[in-house]
Amino acid sequence: MDVKKLLNLEPRMWDFISQLEPKLGLLEYMPDEKVTADLISVLHNSTMVHKAKVGKFDDSTDNGFYKPQQPKKPKVAVVGSGPSGLFASLVLGELGAEVTLIERGQAVEQRGRDIGALVVRRILHSESNFCFGEGGAGTWSDGKLVTRIGRNSDSVQAVMKTLVHFGAPPKILVDGKPHLGTDRLVPLLRNFRQHLKELGVVIKFGTRLNDLIVENRQVLGVVVSDTRDEPGSDDKKLSYDAVVLAVGHSARNVYCMLLKHEADMVPKDFAVGLRIEHPQQLINSIQYSALAAEVHEGRGRIPVADYKVVKYVSEENNDSSSESGDLSRSCYSFCMCPGGQVVLTSTNPSEICVNGMSFSRRASKWANSALVVTVSSSDFGPFQRHGSLAGVEFQREFEGKAAIMGGGNFVVPAQCVTDFLDNRLSVTSLPPIKLPIGGSCVDPASAFPTAHNRSFTTFHHNVRQRVARLHFERCPTSWRRDKDEFPSADFTAFRYI
Repeated sequence: MDVKKLLNLEPRMWDFISQLEPKLGLLEYMPDEKVTADLISVLHNSTMVHKAKVGKFDDSTDNGFYKPQQPKKPKVAVVGSGPSGLFASLVLGELGAEVTLIERGQAVEQRGRDIGALVVRRILHSESNFCFGEGGAGTWSDGKLVTRIGRNSDSVQAVMKTLVHFGAPPKILVDGKPHLGTDRLVPLLRNFRQHLKELGVVIKFGTRLNDLIVENRQVLGVVVSDTRDEPGSDDKKLSYDAVVLAVGHSARNVYCMLLKHEADMVPKDFAVGLRIEHPQQLINSIQYSALAAEVHEGRGRIPVADYKVVKYVSEENNDSSSESGDLSRSCYSFCMCPGGQVVLTSTNPSEICVNGMSFSRRASKWANSALVVTVSSSDFGPFQRHGSLAGVEFQREFEGKAAIMGGGNFVVPAQCVTDFLDNRLSVTSLPPIKLPIGGSCVDPASAFPTAHNRSFTTFHHNVRQRVARLHFERCPTSWRRDKDEFPSADFTAFRYI
């Protein structure tokens, strides 16, 4: 990554900041001199010291001056090795910081073996699985490289070029819908890891963040333990000048810990739903018509087809739906995986959650996509006692119900779309699909809001086919905090990314 090029973007960033209007009670920006322990300030001050030419006057020397002592490198802990954590470590390392990357999961080599144990023998490693480990949840996912912030911006292109440098195919720089796939991500992450080590980044796999060291609202370090031990059994305190938190959505224990420190977290609306599978040839035929014959397992002239569906659906028992969003809930397809498979992303044996993944060729005979409906704080009624973590508890309840409906042993509850549309249980065998864990014939629709069930009927009218099957799942919570680009309003020497 060209860090100097990124730093040259700063004037435009400051122009943007200067146009922000202050809001009462919301920290939009605070200058460096007022946040002496902030991460950016720590690095900025270190850079200024490096640029110093001479030191203070000293008449004990021949010329009255002496060279300044070698400045101390700022020590920074980055927690989480997903995309945010990896790139934070990369930039900090290239800026000269002394970086420690802390990851609760394992490197991709061991993580692959742990995932294999789950898929083949139904043995879940709670700290090394489809969610936790090197590269984050995206390593064993669809590998899409899409963004809503402008793919041709300098910052996005810098990220894409960095991925190419570490082994991604150059075509991702020009593809309309760039995609990697798990088989390409694994060697890429090995190269990324090696480069970080060459920069001096210390990587601690199998290390769980249990707590922050906080004094007078300033973060002074972290409390960690080996993931093979129970939390609190063999804690180690590590001191740092700054901490970057990049833990992702599944590290619920971290959010509970932040709440204990009175961090200002406010739950946002998020989405829950099901994952639907269709034969990929069916989607190709619907989207491409006669040109579908040009698609051949990812090698043809035309890529395997995908789709996107968005509807706004009323809670009322009528057929009203809208494209404008003037009704109560939005229902939409999410993370569509053409030529992929459904995988189990549970981190707790008493909960069920699934996701979609694919390899680079997208050669599977099945396409899958999440169909989700928005939920808000008004849906968290029974969980309001949990405060800002009400959404997390809502998820626990939701995923726990899925596990009960599946009957345990990581069986995913499922239903044929034909049976859903006819309002009946799937009493016959389900069609063969790619999910390696297996599924049970149940009625998952009973657990969803009315609007979500109605959205499937709307989706059926768009796809115009009835050959499909539904899997129970949820989508991650998102959190509203102070601006992610700026210092934490709760602590100094601390940033959320």
